[in-house]
Amino acid sequence: MSQALKDAYDQTYIDRVAQACSKAHPSFPAERFVQSVFDDQWQARELKSRSQHIRHCLHQALDMPYEKAITVLMEVAPEFGGYEALFFPDFVEAYGQQHWDLSMEAMQWLTRFSSAEFAVRPFIQNDPIKMMAQMQAWSEHENDHVRRLASEGSRPRLPWGQALPIFKKDPSPILPILENLKQDDSDYVRRSVANNLNDIAKDNAEVTIDWARRNRSQHPHTDWIIKHGCRTLLKQAHPEVLALFGYHPADEIEVSTLWLGQASIRIGDTLSFEFTLNACKGQLGRLRIEYGIDYVKANGQLSRKIFKISEGEFDGRERLFGRSQSFRQMTTRKHYPGVHGVAVLINGEEKARATFELK
Repeated sequence: MSQALKDAYDQTYIDRVAQACSKAHPSFPAERFVQSVFDDQWQARELKSRSQHIRHCLHQALDMPYEKAITVLMEVAPEFGGYEALFFPDFVEAYGQQHWDLSMEAMQWLTRFSSAEFAVRPFIQNDPIKMMAQMQAWSEHENDHVRRLASEGSRPRLPWGQALPIFKKDPSPILPILENLKQDDSDYVRRSVANNLNDIAKDNAEVTIDWARRNRSQHPHTDWIIKHGCRTLLKQAHPEVLALFGYHPADEIEVSTLWLGQASIRIGDTLSFEFTLNACKGQLGRLRIEYGIDYVKANGQLSRKIFKISEGEFDGRERLFGRSQSFRQMTTRKHYPGVHGVAVLINGEEKARATFELK
């Protein structure tokens, strides 16, 4: 059984934090800090709550003005990394709002070891013009972690993060940052740019489409960003986006058979299915082939989730495809009994559908 993310904050990890702080600041009360972390509520706390609690305990243990405390933490931070170390930039978010210059310096440094993508968002909310000028400057930084911060921190719908309603309404302040990063050498940065574009598309599809049209076929890195950034619009079968990538109505394509391996399965099982595509005239041609699962929700209604199978040019007049879909319970998707559906989608158009029962 895999370890829960929150369990990374075990005794060994917290002892390491205490020892590193003591090394940077000899009067740091290491034992008291460790005891304060593992309080009576510790076991009940989830990941984010534990991270914020550690930040709070550090603040109490350091017991000094922010200007001095953040200097200590900036010295300690390079010894830690990953999501576990998010409490370092979180310290800036919680206590550094009134110390702009020092907090900018701190986040620029701390983001290299974990990420300050969550910490920057209250600064954007409080002063979007000033903060976005800083983010644009970061988009030209030599360090790829800092450049990524410029994009990731400004995403309108950052998962697990505070939403930015001002950018959901008007994403134009983000666009200069994306322009600076559209040919970035770092895959880490490019993924963030694509995710930002995809966020924008959920509220302002025309902005993402216009950006894609203007920048397409200029550089391989940019083309990858555009394709990944338009993924939600492609799944929604947005006609302008489908046409942008050369996918036209599949009027001459049909599904001759859609076969389900089981008429009913139980939660935890896997459903197998196959289908055959046929071209009514000529060859199959350029296709985007997807399938949708119509999941039963808690209220008994259906909600479709779309999965891509393949895309590109297909020779011949017939092609067989097969897939399997797991119905084990997940933290990101809970399954409910009822009659579900499987649909085959070609260039965004449903060509066949079958049902099965989940027990």
